[in-house]
Amino acid sequence: MKRLAISMAAHVDAGKTTLSEALLFTAGEIRKQGRVDNKDAFLDNNSQERERGITIFSKQALLRLDGAEFTLIDTPGHADFAADAERAFAVSDCAALVISGADGVQSRTRTILRLLERAELPVFTFVNKMDISHKSRSELLDELRSLDRRFADFSENIAETSAEFDEECMNCLLDNGEVTDEMIARSVKERKIFPVLFGSALKNDGVEKFADLLARFAIPKEIYSDFAAQVFKISADKNGVRETQLKINGGELRVRQELNGEKITQIRVYNGEKFTSAETAWAGQLCAVTGLSKTFAGQCFGEQKPPSEPSVRAALSYNVMFDSRVNITEAYSKLKILEQEDPQLRFSLSRGEIRAEVMGEIQLEVLQTVIKERFGLFAAFGEGRISYKETITERVEGVGHFEPLRHYAEVHLLIEPLPRGSGVVFARDCRNLDENWQRLIMSHLRERRHIGVLTGSPITDVKITLKSGKAHLKHTEGGDFREATYRAVRQGLVSARSQLLEPFYEFSLEVPQSAVGRALTDLQRMGAKFSSPQTAGEFSVVEGLCPVSEMQGYHRDVIAYTHGEGRLSCEIKGYFPCHNADEVIEKVGYDFNADVENTADSVFCSHGAGHLVKWNEVYGHMHLESIFAKPRKVTEAEINSYRIRAATDKELMEIFERTYGKIRHRTDGKSERTAMRRDRQIENAGESKKPKAKPLGEEYLLVDGYNIIFAWDELKEIASRNLDSARMKLISIMCNYQAFRKCNLILVFDAYRVKSDREIETVGGITVVYTKEAETADAFIEKTAHYLGKPEKNNRVRVATNDGVEQLIIIGGGAQRVSAEIFRLEVNGVERSIREILEELHR
Repeated sequence: MKRLAISMAAHVDAGKTTLSEALLFTAGEIRKQGRVDNKDAFLDNNSQERERGITIFSKQALLRLDGAEFTLIDTPGHADFAADAERAFAVSDCAALVISGADGVQSRTRTILRLLERAELPVFTFVNKMDISHKSRSELLDELRSLDRRFADFSENIAETSAEFDEECMNCLLDNGEVTDEMIARSVKERKIFPVLFGSALKNDGVEKFADLLARFAIPKEIYSDFAAQVFKISADKNGVRETQLKINGGELRVRQELNGEKITQIRVYNGEKFTSAETAWAGQLCAVTGLSKTFAGQCFGEQKPPSEPSVRAALSYNVMFDSRVNITEAYSKLKILEQEDPQLRFSLSRGEIRAEVMGEIQLEVLQTVIKERFGLFAAFGEGRISYKETITERVEGVGHFEPLRHYAEVHLLIEPLPRGSGVVFARDCRNLDENWQRLIMSHLRERRHIGVLTGSPITDVKITLKSGKAHLKHTEGGDFREATYRAVRQGLVSARSQLLEPFYEFSLEVPQSAVGRALTDLQRMGAKFSSPQTAGEFSVVEGLCPVSEMQGYHRDVIAYTHGEGRLSCEIKGYFPCHNADEVIEKVGYDFNADVENTADSVFCSHGAGHLVKWNEVYGHMHLESIFAKPRKVTEAEINSYRIRAATDKELMEIFERTYGKIRHRTDGKSERTAMRRDRQIENAGESKKPKAKPLGEEYLLVDGYNIIFAWDELKEIASRNLDSARMKLISIMCNYQAFRKCNLILVFDAYRVKSDREIETVGGITVVYTKEAETADAFIEKTAHYLGKPEKNNRVRVATNDGVEQLIIIGGGAQRVSAEIFRLEVNGVERSIREILEELHR
C-alpha cells in the first residue's frame, strides 16, 4: 500500500483547515464537515484553537484514497507558530499549499515557499475562496508565477501542461502522444512542476478534483530498505503520558522493540484527537509511541539521514514571573518539559530569573494558558527584549582541566567560527583518548546551552571539535570530564575575539507613492539595508533587511502616516552583527568573571590539594601539548652530529665479537660462538645445498619507555613537569605509530607501580608492560627479545633504546637495535604520512 504524509500549509485565514475538513468529508473519513467559525472543526480540537479560530498545534488525520493511505498534517499558519510547521515539513512527503483567492499571494506565502524549498517538498497548490474572489484565475496564477515559474494550472490538459514544464514529459508526449501518470508524478516529486487547482473548500468546489490530483501524482519522497525513522515532535496525551511522534521512512516498527536503549510500550496512530493502538507501524506512516523518555525532536534512527537545522528562530525574550510562593527551580524544571515539546521555545535560568524566548505575543498568550492548564501555575510576563546571540571571529583552543584530589580530567577543544545561520556544530578528531571517554565528552558538549562572554547570550555559528584529552587510570570519573568540558568551552570563548549578533527582519514595505520619501527616511534612520523602491500601480514596494530592535512597533507608524493604506510584513531572516554592540554590551553589564556557574578557570593539583588556575594561565599549566603545537623538525646538523658520534651496527658487532667470540651460522639456521664451544665438522662441506626459504614470522618492536622519554627533548620537557603526562604522551604516539606500521609493539616501563606481579595492559592496539618490583625494563626486554628472536620462530625483532649495554645484548640475541634518535625520525615520518592521508581525505 502506498503511504505518505502531506503537510497542509498556508497563510493564516487562507482556508487550510477548511480544505482539510473538505478532503476528509469527500473521502468519507468524517460524517460531518466542520467549520472553523462554528468551532466544530475536526482538526481544531484544542480549546484555544476554537476560541481564536486559528491552528496552533499541528495535528494528523487519516485520508484513504484509491487504495493509498495519506496522513494529513494540519500545520499552523500563524507566524508565531512557524517552528511547528517547519518540523512537520521535515517529515512530510509533499505539501498542499493553500492560497486565498480573495487575498492572493501574501507575505507569509513567500516564507512558506522558502521553508518548503528548504525541505525539498513537492508542492500541490489549491487556490481557495474562488467563490468570493475579485481576481481571475489568470491573475492569481500570474501572482504565483511571480514567486516561482514552476506553478502550472492543472485544471485541464494535464499532459500538455506538464510537457511545457518538463522536457522528458515533452519528449514522451511527442513520441507516444500521451504522458503517463508515473512520469508526471516523478516530475512533481523532483519539483519541476507545482500543480495548481482552483475552487472553494467551504462549498466543496474543486475539492474532489484536488483529492484525485493527490492520489494520482503524490508519491513517497524517500523509502529506505532497512529501518529508518525520524522524530517529528514530543507531546503529552490528556493523562500526561509522554509521546514520541515518529515518521517511519523504512522498514517497520513493532511494540516492545527497543529504540535508543528503551522499549516501546505502545504504538498509537492518531486520527484527529483520537487514536487506535497498533502492533506495527509501516514505512510511510506517522505514529506516536510511548515508553521513550530520552528522545527529542529531529532525532533519527536507523538509516535515516539527519534533518537540517531549523531556520525559524525566536527574536524576543520575556521574563517569566510567578507568585513569590512558587519555587523558581521547580517551576523552571516544569517549563523545560514544554521546551522538549517545542525546541524553538527556549527557557533559561540565570541569577534567579527565568526567561522565555518566543516568536511573538500570540505565542506568549498561548504559553500562559498552557502553563496554567499543564502545571497549575499562573505565569506573568515582563516586557520583551531582543534575544541576542554571540559568536567568535577566530579559531582558538579551549582547555579545561579538573584535578582536585583524587579526580582527573583534561580536555582540549578546537573552537572555530562558521558561516551565518550554521548554529552550533559538534565534532571530534581525537586519537589519544579512550573511545568511551570521547563519547562522554561529546554528550556533555551537547547537553548544555553554552553562552558567550559579552552579554551571556547563547553562542551560535561555531564549530566545537574535540581534539585531545587525558584521563587517569585510577582517579578519573565521569563527572570529571563534565567539569573539564564545560571549562574548556568557556576558556576558549574567553580567549577568542567575540562578536555580538542580533536578529534581523526581512521586510516588505508597501506604501502609496506620496509616502515613499517618509518611508525611505525612516528605513535609513533604523539602519536598514534595502533595495530601490519598485512601483506596483499606485503603490511602491521596498524590500530589505532591518534590525528587529529598530523595527519593533513600526507597523503602527506605517498605518498612521499612510492613513491605513500602507502594509508592512516582516519575517525573521537570521542573526547578523549587532549595529550598536557597544551600547548593548554596556547596558547588559554582564561580567563573565563573576559568572561562577559558567567559569573559565581550571583546577589543578599541587602538593596534595587542588588549586584554581585563572583561564589566561591555563596554557602554562596544562599537561597535554597544545593542539596548535607543531612537531619539532630534526635539523640536518643534528642528524650529522648523530652520525659522527653514534656507533653503527657493524661497530657494535665488532665489539661484541672481540668480547665473546665470532658468531658462525649453521646450516640449520642456528648460530654458534667459536669462543664458547668447539667448531663442529660440517658433513658434505663440498656439496652446495640451497637452503629452503622459510616464511617470515611476525614483526615485533620493543620500546624502552623511560629511556625514550628522557632521550626525546619534547617528552623530557613534559617529564620535568609531570612524568605521568610524559608517559601518557608516549603511549599516544606509539598507538599512532603501531596503527600505521601494523607491527606488534610492546612498550615497557620499569617499576611504575610496585606490585608483586607484573602488570600488562592493552592500550589502543599496543601492549604496555609495567615491570614487577626489582625487575628492570632492560632485563624484561632482554628476555623477551631472546624469546621472540629464536631462529625457529623466524620473527623480526627490533628494540628501540639508547642504552649502550642493552644495545650490545640485543645484537648478540639476534635482534636489531634502533637508537632513540633514529626511532624519533621514524615516528616523525609516520606522523607526517598520517597527516598527508588525512589532508587528502578532507580535500
